[in-house]
Amino acid sequence: MKIVRLFINSFKLVSDKRNFNIISKNDMFNNEQFKYLKTRHSWHLVDPSPWPLVASLGAFFMTSGGVLYMHNFAGGGQLCFTGFITILYVMYIWWRDIIREATFEEQHTFSVQRGLRLGMILFIVSEIMFFFAFFWAFFHSSLSPAFNIGGVWPPVAIETIQTSGIPLTNTFFLLSSGATVTWAHHAIIVRAKKQAIIGLILTIILAAIFTFFQGLEYVDAPFTITDSVFGSCFYMATGFHGFHVFVGTVSLFVSLIRIMLNHFTATHHFGFESAAWYWHFVDVVWLFLFVTVYWWGGVH
Repeated sequence: MKIVRLFINSFKLVSDKRNFNIISKNDMFNNEQFKYLKTRHSWHLVDPSPWPLVASLGAFFMTSGGVLYMHNFAGGGQLCFTGFITILYVMYIWWRDIIREATFEEQHTFSVQRGLRLGMILFIVSEIMFFFAFFWAFFHSSLSPAFNIGGVWPPVAIETIQTSGIPLTNTFFLLSSGATVTWAHHAIIVRAKKQAIIGLILTIILAAIFTFFQGLEYVDAPFTITDSVFGSCFYMATGFHGFHVFVGTVSLFVSLIRIMLNHFTATHHFGFESAAWYWHFVDVVWLFLFVTVYWWGGVH
């Protein structure tokens, strides 16, 4: 009986077809209100962009100008500065376009976000390899000191930095910033906008304090980058870490502005999440620097 009733009802619907607005498949895809259905996949096919080419030219100008400047060629410094400004401009414009795609065009679907997360993980892995090279150089020189530095580590006549001073203080500030950025992340997930803003502001303040004390340490350091392999390893490792702290601080500041502009939701906030991942990476690198370069490497 159920089959009979379904058959009768379907026959009635067919007989009353004139009362419905039937839209064909072609009409549906030509209709403006159904334009979002034209994308039959969840991936974002980016539009043609000039920024990769411009960024490549900027990097070429900066590196070439740097080499020419180091060899005292006229115009090398100006070429390097031009390339540097070009890269900064491309970074601003390119990330502005990405923010627009994610926020206003809603192009960053869950599939796209999964790809972005994988890309960020691979980027952090490449950064780990970057710092691994400095730790390799440090341990290669310290575990078997050469005769020309006295056969000991730290080298003869090198006065090291006291670990319990600025390095320990900076460790406290940086680890505290890791806690506050985690607080901000959880606040975004539970839709607590005010707490997220407070957590990010505290993180940026702690990062600024860390950067200030790092610069103060460099000013008062009893050795320079030219003082044997110890100075070279110390300033290259801690200097590049300080640069990464600056980049992470800028990323967190941009995330703070975007939170204030309501760009993030509880499930769509990868812009902030990538900055938080990067910041935790900076924290971990500093722990290795503190234990190896400052504490173990600085003990006579």
